[in-house]
Amino acid sequence: MKDFSEKEGLDQIFKVESVNDDPEFIPLLTNEEEKKINAEKIPDEIPILPLRNTVLFPGVVIPITVSREKSIRLIKEAYQGNKTIGVVAQKNDSIEDPGTEDIHWVGTIAFILKTLKMPDGSTTAIIQGKRRFQMGDLTQKDPYLKAKVKAFEEIHPDKDDREFEAMVSTLKDVALQIIKQSPHIPSETGFAIKNIESSTFLINFISSNMSASVADKQKILEVADLKKRTTALLAMLNKELQMLQLKNQIQSKVKEDIDKQQREYFLHQQLKTIQEELGGDTFDQQIKEYRKKAKDKKWDKAVKEAFEKDLQKLERMNPNAAEYSVQSNYLELLLELPWNEYTTDNFDLKRAEKILNLDHYGLEKIKQRILEYLAVIKLKGDMKAPILCLAGPPGVGKTSLGKSIAKSLGRKYIRMSLGGLHDEAEIRGHRKTYIGAMPGRIIQNLKKAKSSNPVFVLDEIDKIGSDFHGDPASALLEVLDPEQNKEFHDNFIELEYDLSKVLFIATANNLGAIHPALLDRMEIIEISGYTVEEKVQIAKRHLIPKQLKEHGVKKGQVTIPDKVIEAVVDDYTRESGVRNLEKKIAQIVRHAAKSIAMEEKYDVEVKREELDKILSPAHPKERYQGNDVAGVVTGLAWTPSGGDILFIEVSLSRGKGHLTLTGNLGDVMKESATLALEYLKAHAERWDIPHKAFEKWNVHVHVPEGATPKDGPSAGIAMLTALASAFTQRKVRKNLAMTGEITLRGSVLAVGGIKEKILAAKRAGITEIILCTANKRDIDDISKVYLKDLKFKYVDKMDEVLRYALLDEYVKDPLKLDAAFALEEAGKNN
Repeated sequence: MKDFSEKEGLDQIFKVESVNDDPEFIPLLTNEEEKKINAEKIPDEIPILPLRNTVLFPGVVIPITVSREKSIRLIKEAYQGNKTIGVVAQKNDSIEDPGTEDIHWVGTIAFILKTLKMPDGSTTAIIQGKRRFQMGDLTQKDPYLKAKVKAFEEIHPDKDDREFEAMVSTLKDVALQIIKQSPHIPSETGFAIKNIESSTFLINFISSNMSASVADKQKILEVADLKKRTTALLAMLNKELQMLQLKNQIQSKVKEDIDKQQREYFLHQQLKTIQEELGGDTFDQQIKEYRKKAKDKKWDKAVKEAFEKDLQKLERMNPNAAEYSVQSNYLELLLELPWNEYTTDNFDLKRAEKILNLDHYGLEKIKQRILEYLAVIKLKGDMKAPILCLAGPPGVGKTSLGKSIAKSLGRKYIRMSLGGLHDEAEIRGHRKTYIGAMPGRIIQNLKKAKSSNPVFVLDEIDKIGSDFHGDPASALLEVLDPEQNKEFHDNFIELEYDLSKVLFIATANNLGAIHPALLDRMEIIEISGYTVEEKVQIAKRHLIPKQLKEHGVKKGQVTIPDKVIEAVVDDYTRESGVRNLEKKIAQIVRHAAKSIAMEEKYDVEVKREELDKILSPAHPKERYQGNDVAGVVTGLAWTPSGGDILFIEVSLSRGKGHLTLTGNLGDVMKESATLALEYLKAHAERWDIPHKAFEKWNVHVHVPEGATPKDGPSAGIAMLTALASAFTQRKVRKNLAMTGEITLRGSVLAVGGIKEKILAAKRAGITEIILCTANKRDIDDISKVYLKDLKFKYVDKMDEVLRYALLDEYVKDPLKLDAAFALEEAGKNN
């Protein structure tokens, strides 16, 4: 038997011919009819009709279609008889001939209102539920089931039970909300619910028509207590209401999204039409323009395929989508990058030499190295050569040398400052998936240069930082490796880019701060500071003409003699380069410019006496301070801004042999002082120093300018000499400076920064310098101009240093260390 399923909706339940042949009529039960039904006596034995997919509730009218022979016969005989049957629900609707174990034992007495013969041979019956019953023993199995039955007693709440009234009212409200939320339930159902008077019938009516399983409806039917049945029904209805609301929200959101897309599509079409009318570029024209530009690019197969794939992806995109602009920017970058586009090199080395000499005075050895480098590139025909790294103090022309190399080769020039860079993405770029993603600065600069073989200056490579964003120095390893940079990978373009034709030149002030692996990939060219004579020539040839032009002053309106320039260099600047010198010259030119602009009288030729007025007061010069005091020695130091002299001061005081170190010294410098003192203790007899001196006298080593941090091993021999002078009270050789590292075995080791230290010594008036023998090669590399009026003493052992540095002459009023010990012993004996 095929019974009616509640899934077909309330419109199908009640849009059937009723007893009055009105298809829109929904039969309702009045209070009088309900009382009459409840008063009727239930027969002791009735035929049982099992229903699939349906539970009949008292008072409710439903149509059922029966197709099983047993069921058709039962309906036919009952309709001809008293029209009363017992309706029960099947536990499993797939069973064709259910037995007692396949049906529920609580059902509803039904009255057959009408039967209809259908064209397919089945029978449709309209039945109305009367009362609940509980089935007893079967009395007949064929031709259909018959069973003993008895009334299923119900428990009704009190008439004045306000809680029950509230529950019924809530039940009605929830049911009306479900009808309102569900588009498939006819509005007549809501009208019917509003007009139901009986609480019991309202519960039965809603239970029958709610969207629930047969098992859930059967549970409701079997609840005897009307109040508990109402509670269970309310729980089911609330669940159904929530599901409906969620379903409607989803449908509404989907509809809104579809409406928005349709709206955007129509607006896009209108915008396209407007753009065509105005003669502007439409999105289709933009894509055509991309394809047109792509035809002229010198791409390899991989880049061409990637571009075409991403262009097709762009065509499928909505132009108003957020990803459209990202995709469009990516394709524009691919089109703007100079893939396999190179400028023609000019390998006229004589021309290159002329440009280098014109742009830079001095630096002869450096320029020679650069010309050698360019010659190799010319002969070899490719760029697989070591990367240049120009290392030296600030202001010596490292960056401008890179510009001159680009000019001499006829290449584009790019300068990228790496100072403070701490994000790896600055080198490799960001992935396209990130908001605001962009390529790395290498790719960005190549795009600006419009050439794949520029001269690329990586400025301040020693000042790269690193943090949680990654290590840019490690990312540069690929960039600066001639074996790897042919296939440089940028995260944004996601394609291999050839950097092998780029001439990379790095600049640095401090080689010790560069990543060791990065340093290994570069050929170091060290640029030392300039002499006073070189600075004078640089000022005359480059700095003064530049500043006159920048300040709008004509050539004949200001003249600066060589002696004035030399005074500015000596007294007003303390640097290896010429950056501060340029600033001082700018001050002098501005002073004259003010007088010219205000039409005041002034001297065209700048005089030495005017410098204090025009410039700030002169720097106190670090000059040699004589050898009148024991324990004071002049050392030489290297600084990032060039060379400098420093004084090592040692004083002795009565005590217990403690060593005190002051002057903001680093660990290495402190260790040098300790080494020097221990060596002196071990060889005290050799220098006629009583052993008790080290036990009875405290030693204080100080290096002036305590606010300036100092470190390094090069002050070792100066500390040793100062200690030996203090303990022997002998004078140190006049106008002598020294630099060198010491060991516990008494050896002197070579140190760096020799040229800068020699320039500092010359500025301070030093005439003799003690160096390690191994540093002689550094002296041989220095131009003879720098070495004028300087005498060098080369040593290998610390004893050699002391024999040469210490004179036999004692200082005035020397400390009587032996006399002090004699007095002390005499005091003990007394």
